[in-house]
Amino acid sequence: MEENAQAAAGESGTRVRREVVVRQLQKDDIFNSLVAGWDDLKAAPKYGLTVGLLHTLCGWIAIFFAKLSGLNYFTYPFLTGIALVVPFSAAVLYEVSRRLEVGEPLSWGAVLRSVKTSGGRDLGWMCLISLFSFILWIDYSFFLYLMFYGAHMPDPAQFVQEALSTPKGITFILVGNVIGGGIAFVVFSISVVSCPLLLDRDVDFVTAMIASVKSVLMNPWPLLAWALLIALFLAFGLLSGLLGLTLVLPLLGHASWHVYRKLIEP
Repeated sequence: MEENAQAAAGESGTRVRREVVVRQLQKDDIFNSLVAGWDDLKAAPKYGLTVGLLHTLCGWIAIFFAKLSGLNYFTYPFLTGIALVVPFSAAVLYEVSRRLEVGEPLSWGAVLRSVKTSGGRDLGWMCLISLFSFILWIDYSFFLYLMFYGAHMPDPAQFVQEALSTPKGITFILVGNVIGGGIAFVVFSISVVSCPLLLDRDVDFVTAMIASVKSVLMNPWPLLAWALLIALFLAFGLLSGLLGLTLVLPLLGHASWHVYRKLIEP
């Protein structure tokens, strides 16, 4: 009786609560996910490019206010902190990929309503976790800067020169990026499948995070490679004057949906 009810619910499109089963990634799954993500971006470009452009504009605003306030050092941690909030902000892209996958109609209203109703309060909890990680990253960056440079705030050109040409500056860059990378990987581990899972299944955010961590433990090397690819793509986006983020972020968002599909059994 219960099985028949679940089957009927599945046919009607209602999300069904069922066990989350994590799978082993195959050799070409990450590459194939990137290809599928690119196909999704080409199939529905207005959604991805809008999300990417909004992130780019936020980055430019951050740079402007950092220069206006004289706190130029905060520009780098703020921009690199994008990686901590992208999994949540890409929820729109996950939903677009899901709709393309099953042939459902696309519109801004339908996509946003689906994200709100499917993710609900649990997706909101993931948002809070992402924001907490971002605040932790900014606080850590400020503390590290005070340890190395005190209250002195050099101009941007002088700071870059010192960071790249002096032992103290090089140590500062290495320590900051190694520990920052560790923070980013922890966030990656709890979010690599949790956000798309919350949109796709009737699960709570704790179950989603456990499934995400389990995915990393079962597939450490493929997902480490995926995390490094994300970092490289984001570095390209930042080094291009943020313009590259307009294309890079939607590509990664759509590709992340397909990585999730390969990790979690339907």
